[in-house]
Amino acid sequence: MSVVLRATVTEEPLSVEEHAALVADAAAGAVVTFSGVVRDHDGGRSVRELEYQGHPSAADIVASVAADLVGRYPGVRALAVSHRVGPLKIGDVALACAVAAEHRKEAFALCSDLVDEVKKRLPVWKRQVFADGSDEWVNCP
Repeated sequence: MSVVLRATVTEEPLSVEEHAALVADAAAGAVVTFSGVVRDHDGGRSVRELEYQGHPSAADIVASVAADLVGRYPGVRALAVSHRVGPLKIGDVALACAVAAEHRKEAFALCSDLVDEVKKRLPVWKRQVFADGSDEWVNCP
């Protein structure tokens, strides 16, 4: 039976290790994790920091994405996914995912699809602050 153990949006720092520990299961032969980390550049420009702002429905959307995907892969035991909002510094984790499955193929596939769907459907907007002090909004309607 596949279980979504965490699917949320939070202002708290994220730990991929915590997500992996949460999905640990004696029947799982694979735990695949993903850590979306704030990098120091974008489009050839140096990034100093960023800020994510989410729509009030963001946590519900993450939960919906997780629920939509978790049952599509045989042998998946559990998943956990979180997206961070608020100000983040270079190196901070913005998206943390962990998938436990009986076999690696399904764990990798679900983790990859989970990241893609969260990025596609999540109503979160990113403000990048560049080294020169200028900024831009990304994914903003």
